[in-house]
Amino acid sequence: MTISTTCTSFSAVLMRDLKLGFRHSSDLLNPLLFFLMVVTMFPLALGPDKITLQQNAPAVIWVAALLASSVSLDSMFRTDFEDGSLEQILLSPQPAIILVMAKILAHWLMTGAPLTIFALLLGMLLYLPTAAFLPLLASLLIGTHIFSLVGSVGVALTVGLRGSGMLLALLILPLYMPVLIFAVAAVNNALNGMSVRGEFYFLCALLILAFTLAPFATVSSLRIRMG
Repeated sequence: MTISTTCTSFSAVLMRDLKLGFRHSSDLLNPLLFFLMVVTMFPLALGPDKITLQQNAPAVIWVAALLASSVSLDSMFRTDFEDGSLEQILLSPQPAIILVMAKILAHWLMTGAPLTIFALLLGMLLYLPTAAFLPLLASLLIGTHIFSLVGSVGVALTVGLRGSGMLLALLILPLYMPVLIFAVAAVNNALNGMSVRGEFYFLCALLILAFTLAPFATVSSLRIRMG
């Protein structure tokens, strides 16, 4: 087993998941449509006042992004569990953690990346100032990666269970709260002309922690479920 073989296996799993995702367009569109519906409900509830929408925009966008990311998590291992590919991944001579990381990256590319771009467009709808767009973009890039990493552990624990959606939400939503708190605080600080450095230090620390621990926990959880 060489580094080139491992990289080839990583790329193969990544490309396979991306192709499957594009074939099942609902897996791509559902989170975006859910995100759009949640965000557009807030102007209807809060009214058209520009100042009110601007003040609430960071929280609105981030709560909607969190919920939309949660909606799409179930598809991360579902297809592999149903067709038996998940067992092959765990029994592969390649390190299972590398193959699982490829699946997590594919999930982020199909959900987190589109949500990040879509959030910037919806920020205009909520009158978000230009000065807040860069902190919003950076926080979403970091936060959605954390959502995919941490969410993969919850999906691994519940894969194959009937009605796993509610159980998955109970497992992962409390773990998402620190990301939500620091990300919204960062964008609010940008709105008020304050430094965002401290909040981004915490977000980067959470990303490093998730990247370090989540793939190992995901593989262990999958072995328990498939064992």
